[in-house]
Amino acid sequence: MVMQNHKTVEDTYTSRETMDSVVSSSQMKSVMLSKTPARYFLKSMMSGFLLSIVAVFMLAMKTQHTGLNEGTINFIGAVSFSLALVLIVLTNSELLTSNFMYMTAGAYYKSVPIGKILWLFFVCFLGNIVGGFVLFGLMKFTSVMTPEMVKALTGIVDKKTILGTWDGILVKAIFANFFINIGIYVSMQFKDGLSKGFFIACGVVVFVFMGYEHVVYNANLFSGMMFYNIGALAWLDVLKNIVFAFIGNYIGGGIFVGLLYAFFNGKRNHYLDQQK
Repeated sequence: MVMQNHKTVEDTYTSRETMDSVVSSSQMKSVMLSKTPARYFLKSMMSGFLLSIVAVFMLAMKTQHTGLNEGTINFIGAVSFSLALVLIVLTNSELLTSNFMYMTAGAYYKSVPIGKILWLFFVCFLGNIVGGFVLFGLMKFTSVMTPEMVKALTGIVDKKTILGTWDGILVKAIFANFFINIGIYVSMQFKDGLSKGFFIACGVVVFVFMGYEHVVYNANLFSGMMFYNIGALAWLDVLKNIVFAFIGNYIGGGIFVGLLYAFFNGKRNHYLDQQK
């Protein structure tokens, strides 16, 4: 004889509250883009600005610890760069790669039209890139970027463009945004800022240390190269990186996290049925 099982299918939706927040955020982002597009664009720029200024900080940390072994230097750089996503998420700035998760979950639950989602991706990515341009444009008036940092920047970009293959970029981009969005999704289950920041940072440390591909990070590194070493940019390879990193990031964040966790937490008409 076994104990009676009174559990229902709804009991298996173990992170329903988190998914409610994801879907709500997808609708708020859609409203902000429709009603106050300038404000949405500026919030997208802020993400690019924050990401780029922390990327400069990471370069400084790595070049100022050259006496250490390569693994330690890479770990220092990864931990340094994790500050970027923590600041972006906790300031509610708009980052393309996290929106892949939010908006794909919104599409699954029919909370946002597909056309609006595609437009949001375009505007957000453009704002992220412009924010990086603004940061490096301002940085050019300073002596913050040392020759050693420019050399390190060029080396990173060469690995991502000239030395990168399309399939390698694609798969590494899947891994990058999977870790980033898993970290964000887990962080949403906590209320206090310290716990949120820790789990957000965990995903970033993994992707940076392993050298995975993040389309916004890469695009902003290319922006830095345009100000500091434009002659070293191989433009076709830059385009290759952006295209396949974009696709891979969408798969990793949108499909492997946004769509799967939406499926794990209810039927597609769940929110439509609630409104009836």
